[in-house]
Amino acid sequence: MVKPTLIRNAYAIITCDSEDHVFWDSDILIENGFIKQIGRNLSIEGAEVLDASSKFIYPGLINTHHHFFQTFIRNTTSIDYPNITVVEWLDLIYRIFQGVDSDVIYYSTLTALSDLIKHGCTCAFDHQYCYTTLTGKTPVDRQMEAAERLHIRYHAGRGTNTLPASEGSTMPDNMLETTDEFIQDCERLINLYHDSRPGSMRQIVVAPCQPINSYPETFVESVKLARDKGVRLHTHLGEGENEIMLSRWGMRSLDWCEKIDFIGEDVWFAHFWEGTDLELQKLGATGTGVSHCPTPAVLGGFPILDIKKMLNYGIPVSLGCDGSATNDSSNLLDSLRLGYMMQSWHSKQRGGSVSAYEMLKTATVHGAKTLGRDDLGSLEQGKCADLFMIDTAVPELTGALHDPKNLLARCGLTGNVWLTMVGGEVVYSDGTLKGIDEAEEARKGEEVCNRVIRKPFAKYF
Repeated sequence: MVKPTLIRNAYAIITCDSEDHVFWDSDILIENGFIKQIGRNLSIEGAEVLDASSKFIYPGLINTHHHFFQTFIRNTTSIDYPNITVVEWLDLIYRIFQGVDSDVIYYSTLTALSDLIKHGCTCAFDHQYCYTTLTGKTPVDRQMEAAERLHIRYHAGRGTNTLPASEGSTMPDNMLETTDEFIQDCERLINLYHDSRPGSMRQIVVAPCQPINSYPETFVESVKLARDKGVRLHTHLGEGENEIMLSRWGMRSLDWCEKIDFIGEDVWFAHFWEGTDLELQKLGATGTGVSHCPTPAVLGGFPILDIKKMLNYGIPVSLGCDGSATNDSSNLLDSLRLGYMMQSWHSKQRGGSVSAYEMLKTATVHGAKTLGRDDLGSLEQGKCADLFMIDTAVPELTGALHDPKNLLARCGLTGNVWLTMVGGEVVYSDGTLKGIDEAEEARKGEEVCNRVIRKPFAKYF
C-alpha cells in the first residue's frame, strides 16, 4: 500500500475551485493519488511529509493542443513561420516531416513533455497526425512509452490526413492514410490504452487533422467511432480555411462540422480565430470547446480571440502550446503569460478585460472540462493530487505575494517551477526530473535529431 503524503505549511494553496478559495498557511493530505483534505494542522500516522514552507501551490496546468513530433525543428530560421507565406511554409515544413521516424516521435515527445512538466503541466493532450512510411502506425504507442517514463497524464489525439494534394490537400501523398486504416487504428488504440476511470493516466481522442485535408467520410466515421466508444473529438478549425471550405462545400467550417455532428460537449477545436459572433454563440450553446494557442497567433499575425466574450457565451476556453513549428517551446506558463498580455492589449480595443487569474483557470479548470476530466483542474477534496509549487522566498517576488491568484501571468513567472506532482507522486523537484537520466536522454535525443533530421535536411539548418 502506498503511504499517504502530507504537504505541510504551504504559504498559500490556490485551489481554482468554484468559489476561488485560497488557503493560507495550510496543509494538503493525499491518499492513493487523490486529495483527501485541505486545512490547517492536518496529521496522519506514517505519512511521507513534504515541507511546503514559503511555497505557493497551484493546480497542475493542462495543455489542450500540441504537436510533439514538431519538436526537433525548433530554432530553424530558414523555415521561420513569420517570414514566409503559409503555403510556402507548409511546402517546406512537410519536406522535413516526411523523414520523421519512430525514434523522432519518441524523443521529441520526451523532450516536449519534459519541458511541460518543468513548467507545471501535469496533463497534456497531443494532436499526433504525423504518420510516415518510417513511423508506420507506432507514433501514439511511442508517445505512451515516453509519457509513462515521466509519469505525466497523457491524452493522445490520434490524427490523420486522407485527402491527396491532387484534390486540394496541403499534405504530401506519402503522409496520407485511408479512412478505413485510420478508423481501425483509432479503435486499436482505444481498446489498448483508453482508461476513463477517475485518476486515469492515459486516454485516446479521435482527432482528424482538419477538414480541408481529409475526405468528409473521415470526419463522419470519426464521429461514429467516438460516440460509440465514448471518447472525445478534436480538430483544427477556424484558422484560415473558411474560404476554402466555402469554395469546396458552399459553407463555412463550423456549419460543415455541425452538419455531420462534429460539434458538442465532447468536441473541441484548436484556434478558431476566424469565428464570427454567431459561431461563438453556437459553440457556447452546444458546449463545444476551443483551445487557445497564443504563440502561433502572435507569430502568424492572426486575430486575437475575444476570450471575455467567449467565456460569457459559455464556451470552455482552454490553453495550448501548439507545436514547435509555430512555438519553439513547450512552456505552458509562457503561453499563460502571453495569453494574458494579448487579452490586456485587446481589451483596450473592445473592452472587457480578462484577469490573470481567469487566464489561469483556462489552463486548469477549463482544460479539465475540455478533456472531460472532472477529477482534474482544481485542488479540492476527491480530486487528483496534480499540482505544482513555486518558491516565494526569492527577492524577485518581493512585494507581489499578497495576490497569489493573479501572480503568475501578471508577474511573468515563466521559468521552471519548484516542484511538479502528478497523482501524489513528485515527478520534478528542485531542478531534476524523476525517473530518467536527463543528460543521457538529452544525448540520445540529440543523436536522433542529427541522424534523422539535421543531416538529411542540412540545407534547412
